Amino acid sequence: MSSPIVHLQHANIAPTKKIILQDVSFEIWPGDFIFLIGKTGSGKSSLLRTLYADIPLHSGKATVLGYDLSCLKRKKIPLLRRNMGIVFQDFQLLFDRSVAENLYFVLQAVGCSKAVIDTKITEALIHVGLANKIDKMPHELSGGEQQKVAIARALLNDPHILLADEPTGNLDPAIAQEIMQLFLDIHWGGTTIIMATHNYTFLDLFSKKKIFRCEDQQLFITSSSVVS
Repeated sequence: MSSPIVHLQHANIAPTKKIILQDVSFEIWPGDFIFLIGKTGSGKSSLLRTLYADIPLHSGKATVLGYDLSCLKRKKIPLLRRNMGIVFQDFQLLFDRSVAENLYFVLQAVGCSKAVIDTKITEALIHVGLANKIDKMPHELSGGEQQKVAIARALLNDPHILLADEPTGNLDPAIAQEIMQLFLDIHWGGTTIIMATHNYTFLDLFSKKKIFRCEDQQLFITSSSVVS
């Protein structure tokens, strides 16, 4: 039997001195697709940021991909993040670099050879349907295309888990649906996904879904894998 890739037990999440989510306990297993829902300020982004060690765990226990967040040293954080992909609402592309260059520096930073980099970039862009945009600058792309580049970037290291923070928040409904279908395709390929979203209509795309709802400093989970 496989082990959970995310395990929180009685964890308190605090982006500042104020605890925004308290006594959080849950497990996420390989192949899960988790929707993290809740109003603005309810703790969705803070929970994601804790999982990729952008903010420290306030207290309690948390393990992600085998890394203990309660005692994770700063020098180990890049090792954790190499095994995950992160997609943001505002894309976070470098606007003075082409699509290829936005992806190139990610792989260069982990020491890949040029041949491997070129192959991985091509494969990632094919995956998101942008192979013909490789030499474009971000400002030449639509919002949906920019988000697809961001998703391609997140896939470069074949992540075990993909974290998406409101990835369709800046897109019109038709493009948002297209981006959501892309995430669904990635999930069907075996990648575990945790997605924070305000768009509850996306929940209907899944016959089997797990929903984590942030509200009133608590995390309510509709899931068979809740830690007691």
